Amino acid sequence: MRNHQPLFILVLLAALFSCGGKSEDSAVTGKAASLDPNVDVKTLQTDFMKWWTYHSRTISLSSDFVGMDELSGTIGKKQFLEKLGTGKYIPVRLASDKKPETYQLFKLEGSAHKDIAPTIENQSLINLKHFNMEGTAFPEFDLTDLAGNHYTNQSTKGKTLILKTWFIACKPCLEEMPMLNELVGKYSTRDDLVFISLALDSQSELEEFLKKREFDYQVVASQKELIQGKLDLQLYPTHLIINQDGSIAKVVTKASEMISYLEGETELAENNQSLPPPPPPSPSPTTPK
Repeated sequence: MRNHQPLFILVLLAALFSCGGKSEDSAVTGKAASLDPNVDVKTLQTDFMKWWTYHSRTISLSSDFVGMDELSGTIGKKQFLEKLGTGKYIPVRLASDKKPETYQLFKLEGSAHKDIAPTIENQSLINLKHFNMEGTAFPEFDLTDLAGNHYTNQSTKGKTLILKTWFIACKPCLEEMPMLNELVGKYSTRDDLVFISLALDSQSELEEFLKKREFDYQVVASQKELIQGKLDLQLYPTHLIINQDGSIAKVVTKASEMISYLEGETELAENNQSLPPPPPPSPSPTTPK
């Protein structure tokens, strides 16, 4: 490890990106003090699985990070994701004990593995899309769950909605259910938090599935139109947090990141380092019919 000198970011992040209205990147520019990455960036790029393991465990593009371009200039999150979406860079976390984390763009070398560019491009564009959704109004909805409970924009006003999109055949959707059940149990006394899952499957399919698998969210069947039509979401699972005024506060694909945001944390889940990395996503994810 390199010696750590006292580190000072010379340009502060213009605003925190949250439900009340996120920054448009217009004012966050300038030079930042030099920080060191914790990895050999050139070597990291030559092995796809080594890079993917590092990226999935270390980088959270949905978080409110401090972004730096390839010349160490501080830029806003939107501009960072737009540059990353060109497929010409990878993000690297810089060594610092300050929060939020600082990520810097490093250009992909000619020797970089061929699958890194399309993978990071896809990841970045997804996160940019989700970032652009934050602060916007959640569309009109009229939902009835399997237990007969009814939810509308009006009836849930003043409450925070935690939504999950999923379908029965989605393995990652099922693997995170125990973690989500713990979350529901933790906040069981909070009447202002409502946990709803929006499923693609029919009511009969879900009722049969839930006889064998415990899931403590309220389950709403046949929600393709809301998920894919109104929200234009294609990845499963996707988690959304809806603010008490009906605006979208956060959109993420990992339950751990949703929980961290809900609990006001800035770090990834503590057990992230001990878990095997998830399989890398396809550059062109398919959507179930």
